[in-house]
Amino acid sequence: MTQEISGKYAKQHPWYGWIWDGCKKFPKFLSQGSKNPPTTSGIAAAALISAGIGCFAMMVTHHFSDADKTKTIETMVWSLGSWIPGSHNPDKMWGNIGSYSGKETMLLIGWLVSWPILHLLWKNTNIKAKTMILWFLVLMIAATAMSWHPIFPYLPLT
Repeated sequence: MTQEISGKYAKQHPWYGWIWDGCKKFPKFLSQGSKNPPTTSGIAAAALISAGIGCFAMMVTHHFSDADKTKTIETMVWSLGSWIPGSHNPDKMWGNIGSYSGKETMLLIGWLVSWPILHLLWKNTNIKAKTMILWFLVLMIAATAMSWHPIFPYLPLT
């Protein structure tokens, strides 16, 4: 037997039927539209593309810190991310994040700096959805390819 929700509706359907009925109605209110629909898509493009820029910035930082033989860039990147808990953990049992904390910080910097800049540049423009998705995918595919190590031993940065 299924657990029923109290009330008139519960006698007709089990609890998951109530959730399913709500899901079936979900696209209906989207198709009706808004009373004040947005006239431009630039702010949405800025939000989407800035996330891709942040991921790309993280991977560029990763490769520059790995390519440095003297490890000065890696030390600088690590100190940039020292605000993240666990970056410098003296306990060997728990380990530490290491310089990856600085690479994550570069992701945040790339994202949070590019978003307001792109927002200001594109807030009154209409950017096609194809263009937004294309640039987001290009940046994400590039960041993913840069993290895929079989490619980059053959393409040294130094």
